[in-house]
Amino acid sequence: MKQEVSQRLLWLNDQFYQTFAIQFSATRQRLQPGVRRMIETFPDPARILDIGCGNGELARQLTARGQRGEYVGLDNSPGLLEIARRTPSPGPGTHLETVFDQADLSKPDWDKMLGDKTFDVICAFAVLHHIPGETLREAIISKLTARLAGGGVFIHSEWQFLNSQRLRERIQPWETINLLDTQVDPGDYLLDWRGGGSGLRYVHQFSSSELSRLAENAGLCIQSEFKSDGENGQLGLYQVWKRDTGLQDCSV
Repeated sequence: MKQEVSQRLLWLNDQFYQTFAIQFSATRQRLQPGVRRMIETFPDPARILDIGCGNGELARQLTARGQRGEYVGLDNSPGLLEIARRTPSPGPGTHLETVFDQADLSKPDWDKMLGDKTFDVICAFAVLHHIPGETLREAIISKLTARLAGGGVFIHSEWQFLNSQRLRERIQPWETINLLDTQVDPGDYLLDWRGGGSGLRYVHQFSSSELSRLAENAGLCIQSEFKSDGENGQLGLYQVWKRDTGLQDCSV
């Protein structure tokens, strides 16, 4: 994918999540079933990095559960971060230090505010499918891998919207934004938004082979995976990646 096309798709999504921050947040007032399943596996205490933290719902739920440690939530939407920061201060007995900050994953230095921190758990729930192009995805995952503490895990979910006829009906032609099919990658789609206004988002439908290649190129292996969420339980693909030690400790 040419850089100018990638930048255009990134801009499209940035505009969407700023314009519809309030409307989008209203649809994310509880965690998806797959996310709830994943947080059951978090070590306690833990240093947690949440990429694409949105309105901060994950931090709220972790705090409510009594999770201990440190949580850093990063997002590129000022509107969603404003909502996340409105979270009431944790009450007495809470042991999760929570910080929200803005980060544009498309920039080479997006992680500079993290200093030399490493994390036990890095989450990217419903994030990578909004990143256009394999080159940029690999660059982001490389930085995340470098932030994994010893024994740390990278947990992510990818939208499997093609498993829903209702969501398939939201696919729009690339001509809508003056692009051609030949200018985007296989698996790239343009989806409309119909909640409190009309908007468009870029989304990528990952194949299993794509995810396996991304993990391998980052020196990680897929420890586990499952599908969850949506009306048919098939709208989210969840995977846990860890460092590939060559000791056959990955089951997928």
